[in-house]
Amino acid sequence: MDKLIQTVQAFGKDEEGAQVIEYALIIAVVSITLVVALRDLTGSNFADFITRVGTCLTNGSACA
Repeated sequence: MDKLIQTVQAFGKDEEGAQVIEYALIIAVVSITLVVALRDLTGSNFADFITRVGTCLTNGSACA
């Protein structure tokens, strides 16, 4: 029974899971910020911008 209590206490003190969640939240906020910034830079043609980037990545010579 003491081992079970120790295991539960150790699990409660473990902070690795909290760090992963914090990093995930940071990545989510940065991603949302980038999408909003790119949408504002490209105007209403965000889909066209994404298509141009995809084309540029697949055909290096087609970049303009």
